Amino acid sequence: MSQGGRKNTPEGTDLSTVSTSTQDKKNFDLKIWIMEARPQYLLLPVVLVLLGTAIAWKDGAVNVGYAVVALVGMLLCHISVNVLNDYFDFKSKVDLKTIKTPFSGGSGILPAGRLKPKQVFWYGTICFILAVPIGIYFTIVQGWLLLPLLFLGALCIILYTPIILKHSFPEWSPGVGLGTLPVLGAYFVQTGHYTWPAVVAAVPSGLLVLNLLLLNEFPDAEADKTAARQTLPITMGSKKAAVVYSALTILTYCWIIGAVLTRIMPISTLIALLTLPFAVKAIRGSFASADLKKIIPAMANNVIVVLATQLLLGVGYILAAL
Repeated sequence: MSQGGRKNTPEGTDLSTVSTSTQDKKNFDLKIWIMEARPQYLLLPVVLVLLGTAIAWKDGAVNVGYAVVALVGMLLCHISVNVLNDYFDFKSKVDLKTIKTPFSGGSGILPAGRLKPKQVFWYGTICFILAVPIGIYFTIVQGWLLLPLLFLGALCIILYTPIILKHSFPEWSPGVGLGTLPVLGAYFVQTGHYTWPAVVAAVPSGLLVLNLLLLNEFPDAEADKTAARQTLPITMGSKKAAVVYSALTILTYCWIIGAVLTRIMPISTLIALLTLPFAVKAIRGSFASADLKKIIPAMANNVIVVLATQLLLGVGYILAAL
């Protein structure tokens, strides 16, 4: 016979304690924490740092150790953006209304109750805090001119979801903070200065990352309206937003060609034009955003364009450096 209503448990064991312990173990499941960081998006900081480092290599400066440390900093910043975005989307209840796709709609961790909002908030905050000493280190080692770039990048990370998204054309923020600035930062970390050719070479990254966020916003438009967000698909409508997306895609390739023709970028960077067929598919799909069967393949092609174009630009600079 059992005593005190307990069955098949060691003497003195409280079932509520066992339940809490089990829940805590679940909350600290490493796989859940990894999925909350949305690892499928973490190839972006890798290609950004690679591109910035490759541009510096072509200019005669490369330090592999600096590149690795810079990559760690960028990964921490990008995880911070992903996680804090999840937190604010859950608090505003946007995540409960979005159409989940492989490329949008959040990680799904908070709506499923697999982590608590407070845990996710501190996860994103701590990742950001851990990135700060890396920025300070490179400022001391390579020069104070890195500070304005770091400051603007930090603002883009902290203010994006709670503030910037509620103002017109918020897509500029990820384009700058997670596109152009990381490439320039990776370049500065190697060289200790900026150059106009490096700035020109970093512009395509800004356009591509802006477009990455823009196309991924299409399925979320109705849900984003409930949180008073001002994304282009909301303020302009899907058709006009698709025109903007298409124009920026075309501008990216024209920018690369123009920079090569004016000898600002090496001719070997034209290898990046190999992604054009995927861009055409993404553009076509952007005009059919109401059809998930068409917009999801378009988003997939857009991811290929964003990652492969920057990777190939980096390869082009490496070839020019050899």
